[in-house]
Amino acid sequence: MKPALLLFFFIISVHALAQETSVAGIVFDTESKDRLSRVNILNLNTHVSVYDNLNGVFTIEAKPGDQLVFSQKEHFADTIKVQSYIPLAIYLKRMAIQLKEVTIFDTLMDPQKRLLAKKSDFSKAYGPLANRDLLNFGPSGVGLGIDALYNIFSRSGRNAAHLRETIDEDYKQDVIDYRFNKTLVGRVTGLKDKRLADFMLKYRPGYYLVTNSSEYDFILSIRTNYRRYLRNPGAHALAPLYPPKVNAASPAKKE
Repeated sequence: MKPALLLFFFIISVHALAQETSVAGIVFDTESKDRLSRVNILNLNTHVSVYDNLNGVFTIEAKPGDQLVFSQKEHFADTIKVQSYIPLAIYLKRMAIQLKEVTIFDTLMDPQKRLLAKKSDFSKAYGPLANRDLLNFGPSGVGLGIDALYNIFSRSGRNAAHLRETIDEDYKQDVIDYRFNKTLVGRVTGLKDKRLADFMLKYRPGYYLVTNSSEYDFILSIRTNYRRYLRNPGAHALAPLYPPKVNAASPAKKE
């Protein structure tokens, strides 16, 4: 038999042997049927452990009779017994109940409308005084912009810049208030009145989280902070404005 043909049969034999010593499959979420990544697969018989890839696909050394444990921090673990080398479809149940996308906003004016209203009220700060281009490009070449120099060195220009920064910061806070409102937080946590106000003050989210998280992730963050709040209601409390008075007079010594 020719050496090339022997090599071919050797490769086929190795490939078949590899197929008969490993089990493959895909991991899904039970409810959404989405593929799950970052799932750990542990063979209890051999103690071999692997992770699936971003598409939920895994391959692990195992044989019929081995027990495989599938675990991920956001889902309940599941254990299955390998019956054959047929690829597996594994479904894991989410620990937290997956809420439907329900967007709740307060009765406040839309933050974008409030921003436009403020820009209209303070139009001068967003008009000529908002021109910060130092260089002007014209037919005669490049020159310094008179408006920009005026803005930098004049008091009115500095005040306009400060006013714009204040309005922009107010806009970010309006966006937070619009999404992180009492209606939503009260429904998610069940808190009311003073406790609700206390929780919202201590666990107020940042602008980045509010504008970049999905509805599910945003509600999940509120639930997580609520559990922290229940464990330690006094955490993140503001320090008193005035320290308690200390009596300067030392107690009289007993004779």
